Amino acid sequence: MTLPDFFSAFRIHNDASGYRSGIESLSLDDLNPGEVVIKTAYSSVNYKDALAGTGEGKILRRFPLVGGIDVAGHVVASTDPGFREGDAVLVTGCGLSETRDGGYAEYARLQAEWVIPLPGGLSLRESMILGTAGFTAALALYRMLDNRQTPGLGPLAVTGATGGVGSLAVDIFSRAGFEVHAISGKPEHAAYLTAIGANRVLGRDALSTTRPMETAHFGGGLDNVGGPMLASLLAQTTPYGNVATAGLAASHDLPTTVMPFIIRGVSLLGVASAGTARDIRDAVWQHLASDWKPAHLDTICTRETTLDGLPEVFRTMLAGQSFGRTVVRMG
Repeated sequence: MTLPDFFSAFRIHNDASGYRSGIESLSLDDLNPGEVVIKTAYSSVNYKDALAGTGEGKILRRFPLVGGIDVAGHVVASTDPGFREGDAVLVTGCGLSETRDGGYAEYARLQAEWVIPLPGGLSLRESMILGTAGFTAALALYRMLDNRQTPGLGPLAVTGATGGVGSLAVDIFSRAGFEVHAISGKPEHAAYLTAIGANRVLGRDALSTTRPMETAHFGGGLDNVGGPMLASLLAQTTPYGNVATAGLAASHDLPTTVMPFIIRGVSLLGVASAGTARDIRDAVWQHLASDWKPAHLDTICTRETTLDGLPEVFRTMLAGQSFGRTVVRMG
């Protein structure tokens, strides 16, 4: 395939002229080296992307870089024998929009070691409705199951349930056979949460206790918020339940004690999706394409945009006014 001399990309700078981002015309020579070149079909918007694109968070470790921590498309050139022209592939995390150019471009050049062949059972668009958010939610479940989580321990709580990770976790956990209690401070979205698989929708006051131990209401769960809500979830988790932590939307602090851990045997599991080992990454994506594939992806995808719509999406997300997932369509 003949590659274009130039293509559009959403690039982020931080130099003497200040922090800024926007659409630029780039060539492949402007991108980081890599064995696999793809024509991008879709990307997505994660909270991390909004922080990076606006400078509200210190995400990028070098500048300038193309934004977008997720990308999916078709291979147009490869020096790695594992990939051929026309192959459908995806990458999430793995340093995109942090140490190397990401997915907000019509073409992306990628390191072959992180490129995932699109699993059967997923379209490229579906893979980006999932993206890092879905991978994170599924990785949390993978870790909990690896530590002997079962539906018999009780319902799984999901905090920040209307966000991307939270919404997909509600659907994924439900698909995996768990009762799911969605915790949200947005009562106007209760019907949405029920529609995507929540058995109950609870307000933030359900996790408002400041006592080190409380009556156990949950078998475990996934926390995207941090701070007192995570501490309260730990205090209300049943013996030998697992709580996965994947975010700090409210706080990076954890005001808790060792009591849930040494009296009830509760486990706190960290979920760091970006650097996940390749064998685990492959296993999680296979689950996402089959038994854990969310049943309500079209409902969870609440917005679709193009590169020029990214600044408004970032503003909405950082203002706490978005819910579900936003997909970025190229072309």
